[in-house]
Amino acid sequence: MNEGKGMFKECEKPASRKRKRRGPSIDAKGRKKEALDPVLSENEAVEEAKRCLGLRGCESCDICSFLCPELCITRNQKTGEVEIDLDYCKGCGICASVCPRGAIEMVMENEG
Repeated sequence: MNEGKGMFKECEKPASRKRKRRGPSIDAKGRKKEALDPVLSENEAVEEAKRCLGLRGCESCDICSFLCPELCITRNQKTGEVEIDLDYCKGCGICASVCPRGAIEMVMENEG
């Protein structure tokens, strides 16, 4: 009797991609005692920060429109931009909470 042997393929976990280190590596105790020389120059660090912390604009992923309970988020057919119909929006904030880029900001409406 085979008892199920060979019926299922063993799980093979792919090798994880390792990140390349830019500078020297030292253990935790060494970090406390020894200061590392900066790996990036000041200008390179500023450019990297601009790249990472740049303006958080809409990437047109449409997650907000898929999850809007009022269906008031649509895409303009001519420009391709995402538009929010504020006449129908109830202000639930789901769109802002699911936006991966933080492009939607909830702002209190002035009562007047």
